[in-house]
Parts: sequence; C-alpha cells; structure tokens
Amino acid sequence: MELFGIFSKEKKESLNKGLEKTKENFVSKLGRAVVGKTKVDEEVLDGLEEILISSDVGVETTVKIIERIESRVARDKYLNTDELNRILREEIAALLSENNTLDYDEFQLPGEKKPFVILVVGVNGVGKTTTIGKLAYKFKQAGKHVILGAADTFRAAAVDQLILWGKKVDVPVISHGMNTDPASVAFDSVKKGVESNADVVIIDTAGRLHTKVNLMNELSKIKKVVQKFIPEAPHEVLLVLDGSTGQNAFIQAKEFTKATEVSALAITKLDGTAKGGVVIGISDQFMIPVKYIGVGEKLDDLQVFNKMEFVDSFFKD
Repeated sequence: MELFGIFSKEKKESLNKGLEKTKENFVSKLGRAVVGKTKVDEEVLDGLEEILISSDVGVETTVKIIERIESRVARDKYLNTDELNRILREEIAALLSENNTLDYDEFQLPGEKKPFVILVVGVNGVGKTTTIGKLAYKFKQAGKHVILGAADTFRAAAVDQLILWGKKVDVPVISHGMNTDPASVAFDSVKKGVESNADVVIIDTAGRLHTKVNLMNELSKIKKVVQKFIPEAPHEVLLVLDGSTGQNAFIQAKEFTKATEVSALAITKLDGTAKGGVVIGISDQFMIPVKYIGVGEKLDDLQVFNKMEFVDSFFKD
C-alpha cells in the first residue's frame, strides 16, 4: 500500500475551519445543557441525546453513545460536567475505531492493482463530479497516471463538467458525449487505462434518483463491461453524499447500498453546514469506510478522512 504525504498543519487548519459551524453549534448547545449542573445526571444525558440527534448523528448512533456514557457514569459513580466534553470525545473516537473506517494520512492506491478502477456513484447535486476532479488532482499530484471516464451521459452538464475538470487538472477524459451508452464509456475508459498503463481509472456514473431500478441495472452493466478487461474491477465503488443534507444523506446511503456494493464513502460540503455529525452516524450505521470528506471549495479541501483528526476538530476548544 502506498501512502502519500502526512496530515499537515495546513490540512488540519482546513479541517478545523470546515467543521467550524458544526463545532460551534454543538459546543454552544452542550454548554447550555450543562449550565448550572455539576454532575452528569439523567437530565444532562437527555439534553445530550437531543443535541446529538439535532446534529444529525442519527438516532441509533446517538443511543449507542448515550449508553456508553451511562455505563461510565454507573462505573465511576460520579462524573463532573466539566468532563463531559472529554468523555464524549473518547466515546465517539472509540465508536469510530470499532467500525470499518480506517485512518490514512494521505491519498493512497494499492500498488498491486493497476489500473485501480474506481466507480463513483451518487445522486445529482451532491458534488460527485467535483469530487472526481479533486481526486484526479490529488492522484496526479502524487505522480500517478489518471484517466477519467464521463459515463454520466444523461446529463450534459455532467459530461461537460468532467471535461473541464480534466483540462483543469491535466488528465485525459474519455467521453462519448451525452445520451450515449454509459457502459460503452466505462469500457473504453478501462481499455485506455490498461493500454496506457494508467495507475487509476475513475468513472463517473449517472446521478438520477437512487430509487430508480434502471440506475441499478445500469451500474450492473457497467461492472460487467469493465470486468472484461479486469475481472476483479471495479476495485472500489465510491458513494458521494452531501453532508449538508443531514438525514437525507442517510436515506441515500441506505438506497445505494441496496443497489450496489458500495465499498467507500465521500461526504462533501461539510464546510457550509452545522450537520457535520452526519459523518459519525453514517460511519457507524453502514460499517463502510468514510474515505474522503469535503471541507471547502479549494482543490486541497478534499481530504482523506482521519477519524482521530476529525473528532479532535469536532471538539476543538
């Protein structure tokens, strides 16, 4: 496994800034919940439960966190409210550590799989094509040969947008234009990747409503054609979710995991929302690695998800 770079001071500052609205919302509510209280009692826990749910952590994950804190209260007999922030940080970090979410310092590719084929799925408007462009930029920065496939052929803007991204980050884009067969685009993208000894092929797919059966069939067809070149491809199915939509992101994750074998998640637009808690809930509920998070508009604002850094920024004073 190749790892590029380290979690730099600049990235940490970007993460802190991107989660600022979430942190301010959460910390201010937490402060109000414990005002006048000296110990963590049932009333404080009820308030905490409400705060976590309103921060889009999700009901099931919130219940897990509350139960963990209740266990600590029972074990330690007395917990000061001043300790609540630290305890929450520890329990959320522990919860994430028990899930499939891994920690990476930078963007990585398994060296033994070449080209590494990434199929990107998600509904329109979540930042799917932008995420692909930023991923291409990151891999190109690391000296990797990248090819993009514009297989979201039912929306002209998606094809055009990906071509623009290709020019912006200087990577080739395989495109047949709009209203063409997506599987044919995927086929030619992987074919080009094999012929040119590319390191990674990233294929954009249609972002129509996740409840449509034809989308499921289309993804299945794309998988079959890329497997003609690489039997184990795609190596990764990356689902892009808009973190600012809160609980709607949960619904999309649920539907897409039914439709296809999602193996990684990218959660975008966390900088414009106070709903960053959705990352915690989705990571916990779906047991699928949150691999990337979007914390701003700049190219470098797509980051690998490091759970310890995330929790630190979430609770940063």
